[in-house]
Amino acid sequence: MHVSSRSWLAASLLALPCILPCVRAQSAATITVDSTTVDVNASSLAPAAAVVSNATSDSAAALFAPETIQLTEDVVANLSNINLVNASLFAFGADETSVEKRSSTGCKVFPGDAAWPSTLVWWIFDLLLGNSLIKTIPLAAPCYNDWPTVENAAECTYISNDWENSTLHAADPTSVMWPLYEGRTCMPTTDPTQNCTLGGYPSYAINVSNVAQIQLAVNFARNANLRLVIKNTGHDFNGKSAGAGALSIWTHNLKDITYIPEYSSSSYSGKAVKMAAGVQAYEVYEAARDYGVTVVGGEGRTVGVAGGFMAGGGHSPLSSLLGMAADQVLAIEVVTPDGRFVTATEESNSDLFWALRGGGGGMFGVMTSITVKAFPTFPVTTMQLSFATSSNVSSTVFWAGVRAYFDYLLDYTNAGTYAYFTSGATGANAYSFGLAPMFAPNLTKTELQTLVTPWLTRLAALGITVTPVITQYDNFYDAWWAVFPLESVGVTFIKTASRLWPKTNWASETSLNATFGAIQTTIEAGGSLLAFNVAAAENDGSENSINPAWRETTLHAILATVWSPIANDSVIVAASENLTNNWMQLWRNASPGAGAYMSEGDISEPNFQQAFYGTNYARLYAFKQKIDPTGLFYTPTGVGSENWYITGQLTGLPTQNGRLCPV
Repeated sequence: MHVSSRSWLAASLLALPCILPCVRAQSAATITVDSTTVDVNASSLAPAAAVVSNATSDSAAALFAPETIQLTEDVVANLSNINLVNASLFAFGADETSVEKRSSTGCKVFPGDAAWPSTLVWWIFDLLLGNSLIKTIPLAAPCYNDWPTVENAAECTYISNDWENSTLHAADPTSVMWPLYEGRTCMPTTDPTQNCTLGGYPSYAINVSNVAQIQLAVNFARNANLRLVIKNTGHDFNGKSAGAGALSIWTHNLKDITYIPEYSSSSYSGKAVKMAAGVQAYEVYEAARDYGVTVVGGEGRTVGVAGGFMAGGGHSPLSSLLGMAADQVLAIEVVTPDGRFVTATEESNSDLFWALRGGGGGMFGVMTSITVKAFPTFPVTTMQLSFATSSNVSSTVFWAGVRAYFDYLLDYTNAGTYAYFTSGATGANAYSFGLAPMFAPNLTKTELQTLVTPWLTRLAALGITVTPVITQYDNFYDAWWAVFPLESVGVTFIKTASRLWPKTNWASETSLNATFGAIQTTIEAGGSLLAFNVAAAENDGSENSINPAWRETTLHAILATVWSPIANDSVIVAASENLTNNWMQLWRNASPGAGAYMSEGDISEPNFQQAFYGTNYARLYAFKQKIDPTGLFYTPTGVGSENWYITGQLTGLPTQNGRLCPV
């Protein structure tokens, strides 16, 4: 909602819903909060936003309508007239000394603390936001009878049946797709007498519809010393949008997309697409197809493109051909830690532009939109196949077939292809392999068949029978939609880690044998492999902060460990530490100096600074201290996260359930 005038505000005071039971409007001039009656009228309460000019050059992308609704210095100055609350809570940042430290311990203020904002303050905050503040109710709360929502069997059944559907969690303001990191609290259950707690969920979320709301949230969290998190879809493997006691900025409903036929910057001239922060892969891919172009986004259907995905680098089915998602970005609209709304490009706020493109999501500001390169349409061919041990295929033969595939991974990425494949145990000394799919942009069916024939010939010689399904499409969207299904999420009994295997490991038979041997050993020990044969084509534009390890990669491999869904904490900790310290150490030993993909990595990754950021870390850390001196933006394994810790953590089972405190 856009608070556009004082007349609107005065007229609506009586009509406002009571978001907290203890608050009620009595007249257009007074409001009672708990036992306190206060004056509120058109002259004492300023509107919380102003519409700013949308002037832009002919080649640049105009601001989206929600981006023109901004918090300005004049509006903040006018807030000093409020006689309800300290207006400095919503003031822009200046420097570290200007921030009010409300916690004597230095920890972020937590519910129950004396410094936690009062009911009145939250009410005024919501009023300034245009009634977009949401008090968190866990997604599965209808399954319990200890919530004000009251147990609702029908709603609980719907949520339980759809729990592993990523769309369900993306559409909720605070739910995360990997509940391990919010403490496995308030999960779907058939026993409504159990307790449902917030765990690591934020206390409040803001359903963002304009930039002013983000600015108010950033200023309020910084000045009140609250923990702040950002959620678009909640896809991140490490639960970066969770945080106990936090205020969450939910950008999911910012859905604008526009096509720019002629965009020009110092390093690029051509077609472009601008998308808002809430746009998901399926939305921008469909729009791009309709515009007659192709854009680089994620493999997953519901992943948000213009948020943590891009900020973490963003590998894509088009990466081997065109580069990472962050390589495509031409401009970023962002609210910085001081609450100001800026545009970052090569020419303007260039350090911020560099950091946002690969330096990690939720670290340097809240992005509201990005403008990216758009490419012509081209054919895409896909191939799917699988094989497994059987009465005719021993485990030795099976592994020989997978090893044969590894011989061609470098050839495949050099041809611009991308592949998603899995392997794991199906029983005692029994294994399966699935290539679903190999994705070949700008290759015809005949060209892909020629490319894979040497491997298929070797499989046949081993006695492994496969039936490849090879299909050619005339555009990216149709191919992508056909072969990448909706993600399955929401489980609490899996933990993952990853490694970016460099091309140098394919330089000799010895190094390749060591690579394959480490992977085979961990699968035989009980791990499950989810891997991407992908390279990051060189960026032909401006420098960015993508982990340099990506430029040397030919295999992004994820290793998963699982445990019983009813396992206790000690079992989970043991499995987690085995993954991090034993299985993954075999991978590190076989790829010394390589890295890992931060968005799909291990939250317990040793020396995460080197693994996730490489040689960029020192520059990123220095910039982080400059732009965010109070540590407003924190995420697990994010830049500067080593300066903070979560209280009450179990080694090997990091959750976001505790208070965030400085080291």
